[in-house]
Amino acid sequence: MENRLGDPWRGSVGGIVDATIEKVWPIVSQTKRLPEWMPMVETCTHLQGVEGVPGYVRLVSGFMFPQDDGDRSWIKERLISMDPLLHSYVYRMEASNVGLDGSVNSLKLIDYGDGSTLVDWSFQIIPVEGASEESLIDYLGLLYKSCINKIVGAIEASSTKN
Repeated sequence: MENRLGDPWRGSVGGIVDATIEKVWPIVSQTKRLPEWMPMVETCTHLQGVEGVPGYVRLVSGFMFPQDDGDRSWIKERLISMDPLLHSYVYRMEASNVGLDGSVNSLKLIDYGDGSTLVDWSFQIIPVEGASEESLIDYLGLLYKSCINKIVGAIEASSTKN
């Protein structure tokens, strides 16, 4: 278990979304909207606290990480900080069946001009015994990049509903 005491593994991924920051923020910051832009997430359930307020806890479940038994993966996440003015938030994975407990995800939006938004998603993972740092960072990077690529579709789908 000495592996757990090592420095966290870090990664980040970014992408340009062809939509204004005012359109992107409501999609990425609301728990109930998660399945709209994270295709591997089936449900995101409020557990405790007030959404948008540090201490808020949600349960995310779906097929984020394949399980040996074919079951859905689940992650209980606690909101560490949210800054609507800076369009950023941080969640810590408190408990899960995927071995990423203690990992932290940060998402920040930056106005990229010309009506587009840079989505900057960074993460730090407590080293996972038996896992390859490079493989896990690459996998998460691909997973999160695929989510960023779905944001425009989620915005378009929600604007056709309204």
